[in-house]
Amino acid sequence: MRRGEWGRGGGPRSEPPPATDALAWIGGALPDGWFTGPAEITIDRDEITIVGRLSDPPLPDDATDADRSAAEQGRIAGFRETTRDQRIGIAQQLERRYQRKVAWGVRVGETRELFTTFSAPVMTRLRQAERQVLDTLVDSGVARSRSEALAWCVALVGQHAESWLAELRQAMTQVDELRKQGPSV
Repeated sequence: MRRGEWGRGGGPRSEPPPATDALAWIGGALPDGWFTGPAEITIDRDEITIVGRLSDPPLPDDATDADRSAAEQGRIAGFRETTRDQRIGIAQQLERRYQRKVAWGVRVGETRELFTTFSAPVMTRLRQAERQVLDTLVDSGVARSRSEALAWCVALVGQHAESWLAELRQAMTQVDELRKQGPSV
């Protein structure tokens, strides 16, 4: 077994089943009328995140930014409450089928809110200079712990490297397609 293939408790880590049909399954499971268009669906080995756009709440022409923000929060709260049971039911089916946690979120106007997300533990080894970066973030109050500091660093890199990461993901998709065309052994 290669490095990184061990799960918690020292046993082999099992990979979740492929989720190649998950986008279609989710599209079929979502009730008509929930969102103004197709949901944004992100899938990794641990979690499926479903984010849909809700219609903008009606506001008078002279509405302030505070009014707009309050109306968007009200629309989000209403959707979250009225769809809770259905979202839980869909999530349970997805979790059984794909063996991943499910998170929900919505967009309204300029507001994007995720409801419940999964935090996956990630183990890493850092050299002293790298640990000092994390400790500086903790000592300065940017983060409360090394773990939170590392998550902050990853988010910062993600913001500044999104186009490069998008190209990398596209290249990985092409490699997967080429692998599928090759012989099975």
